[in-house]
Amino acid sequence: MSTAPADRSPVTYAAAGVDTEAGDKAVELMKDAVRATHGPEVLGGVGGFAGLFDASALTGYRRPLLASSTDGVGTKVAIAQAMDAHHTIGFDLVGMVVDDIVVVGAKPLFMTDYIACGKVIPERIAAVVQGIAAACEVAGTALVGGETAEHPGLLGPDEYDVAGAATGVVEADDLLGPERVRAGDVLLALGSSGLHSNGYSLVRRVVEVAGWSLDRDVPEFGRTLGAELLEPTRVYAADCLALAASGGVHAFSHVTGGGLAANVARVLPSGLVADIDRDSWRLPPVFAVMQQLGQVPWHDLERTLNLGVGMVAVVEPERADALRRQAEGLGLAAWPLGEVRALDAGDVEGPDLVAGTKGVQGGAVRLRNSYRA
Repeated sequence: MSTAPADRSPVTYAAAGVDTEAGDKAVELMKDAVRATHGPEVLGGVGGFAGLFDASALTGYRRPLLASSTDGVGTKVAIAQAMDAHHTIGFDLVGMVVDDIVVVGAKPLFMTDYIACGKVIPERIAAVVQGIAAACEVAGTALVGGETAEHPGLLGPDEYDVAGAATGVVEADDLLGPERVRAGDVLLALGSSGLHSNGYSLVRRVVEVAGWSLDRDVPEFGRTLGAELLEPTRVYAADCLALAASGGVHAFSHVTGGGLAANVARVLPSGLVADIDRDSWRLPPVFAVMQQLGQVPWHDLERTLNLGVGMVAVVEPERADALRRQAEGLGLAAWPLGEVRALDAGDVEGPDLVAGTKGVQGGAVRLRNSYRA
């Protein structure tokens, strides 16, 4: 058997780049934030191999349906890393996950997270998880577990990525979706807080080509470019559940990757088309600036960014005004976006008609008029 030279230092886990003590410190720093999301349904505290959630409340359902979702933040983490600001990225993660669950009317019950990094900096990891926990509180969701993995050699010392998964429940009779949508339904837009967490590969490329720095003051934003790009994703879950409980909501569409039209089309049944009026709202400055700065074709921008609409409710026409007022009372910008109607012979394929996205062969969306910047 060959042996190492006598003068060679022993190879340890720490020498390989993994610091287990730093990981333990990160857990200690985040514990209080995680515990703050726990109600009596969460058992076992922080640090167990598995998170435990008491599901006995589900016995009160006639036919409980479990809903699950998983997602990440994408390349928005590159902005957080460049700015060394990590306390808001958790809102982006939670929003991307729980708001995919609430579209079917499900209440997100619990969530887990996963952080992969090149080097565990306890304060940085704790800041990320504290943001996740704060967003879970907003959503009314328990953060029951997570994992931090140190991957030296695969990720740089200041690089990390985050992902998460959540589970929710909805009574079968209350399930929202295309089966409930009818011709005559109204689309109610719920405003976004900004770019949210989609399209950052495009945005970062636009900024790179323009030669703008993240500390550049942008008059249209009233703050620096970096601060605008790092604006956290709005978490809609609790507000959407409140709207659904009021009655008259047939479906929700979470506007993420693919843009507004593609995601609305996913919640429409075959044979129906939704007309969306581009001039029914004014584009928030960040979208107009990115379009002009990169001379991005409008149809490309529409397929990539939310353009100021983060969630869409498809509602009964007689309930539209009351639901709009309720949304505004919850602090959401809300306005009529368009209407659902039967597909007709005049709805020919073209760049303004979107259908068949994300593998869903359902309804279609027609975009009309021009945006107001």
